[in-house]
Amino acid sequence: MSIKLKPLADRLVVEPQERQEQTPSGLVLPETAKERPQEGIVVAVGPGRRDDDGNRIPIDVTVGEMILFAKYAGAEIKMDDKKLLILNETDVLAIVES
Repeated sequence: MSIKLKPLADRLVVEPQERQEQTPSGLVLPETAKERPQEGIVVAVGPGRRDDDGNRIPIDVTVGEMILFAKYAGAEIKMDDKKLLILNETDVLAIVES
């Protein structure tokens, strides 16, 4: 990317990964089956939010991790012909471990 994003507080930038619309056996999934949490790769992470005493609370995810997030979470932006999402850390449902 020619433009770099530096998320603030407890936000992160995610590159969503498209889900397959067809099963390996050739079955086409209906729209209702696609209403599940989405997957994405974290491309940038903010420094974390501050608590009431002003101490920084670090974010639990790191750049490069695959995460699951709710379908309509975050703000969608487009940079260099790539679709990206800016999410709050609270929008992350899980980290995908391999």
